[in-house]
Amino acid sequence: MSESSNSLSVVVGGTVAIDNVKTPGSEAENLLGGSAAYAALASSFYCPSVHLVGIVGKDFPAEHLSMLEARGISLDGIERSEGDSFTWSGEYMENMNERVTHRVGLNVLESWEVKVPAPANQSEIVVLANMSPDNQLQMLEQCKAASSFVIADTMDLWIEIANERLHEVLKQLDLFVINESEARDFAKTSNLVEAGRRLLEKGPRYVVIKLGEFGAMLFGRREGAIPDELCADSFFRCAAFPLSEISDPTGAGDTFLGAIAGHLAAAGERNPSFESIRQAVVQGSVLASYTCEAFSTKRLEGLSRNDLDARLAAFRQMSSW
Repeated sequence: MSESSNSLSVVVGGTVAIDNVKTPGSEAENLLGGSAAYAALASSFYCPSVHLVGIVGKDFPAEHLSMLEARGISLDGIERSEGDSFTWSGEYMENMNERVTHRVGLNVLESWEVKVPAPANQSEIVVLANMSPDNQLQMLEQCKAASSFVIADTMDLWIEIANERLHEVLKQLDLFVINESEARDFAKTSNLVEAGRRLLEKGPRYVVIKLGEFGAMLFGRREGAIPDELCADSFFRCAAFPLSEISDPTGAGDTFLGAIAGHLAAAGERNPSFESIRQAVVQGSVLASYTCEAFSTKRLEGLSRNDLDARLAAFRQMSSW
């Protein structure tokens, strides 16, 4: 589903999991989960060359891997272990913004060391999906493309227990993606505009703060420097596509991340501009809306590019002024 014959290659590393999810209206077990799985699937809507790096156990459902392969995603970087797969079990509250984690089984992740095979290690777009900063640094060390564009996500756990190593990751990033509560925590400020500036100071060229159902904020440098005031060529505020009903928001942020990577790869720019990343954020916001419409990746699995283009067109009309 490439948008350009000059499309670059994407490698996504992170968790590939079994999810068990309960919502106010339903519940489901043995779902495909994990940050890297969602991000790789999202990238495949734009880019024909997507590599997935992760680890699964002996209990991992074969149909999940078959679905990813059917999307053209290379699984050469998926390690098969005789242990049990990483699992997450959680429940969403009535407003669907709050959730409770009932159980996390690290299992195969406890001693996992990232291995990026060739040709995945030559990819021009490198996505460090949610995993420990040590795993993110391992992946960076193995990715060989000198001009690669590096994108990373994180979570509150790593901010709390691996803060120093996370700072090492940030120094090597082009784009850092983080949700609003984690941004406030990591930047030590309640003001998200100030948080964006402080996160830029930690090293990345660009920062995206995810706002859930309220969209996202993109921050960038202006002529290499962090601007004192917000301006159109270094700040962008994107809305989220409005949904009247949400079935399961699990993985929406990871879909957002992967869509950004895939769109940048499809554009074929090794050094994307602020405007290119701005467009990628819009793509991520719209594709992530589909993830919320069904459990796990079910909605994405049946989605066509025509469906996505139609929603993008509607989003453009409803958000322009």
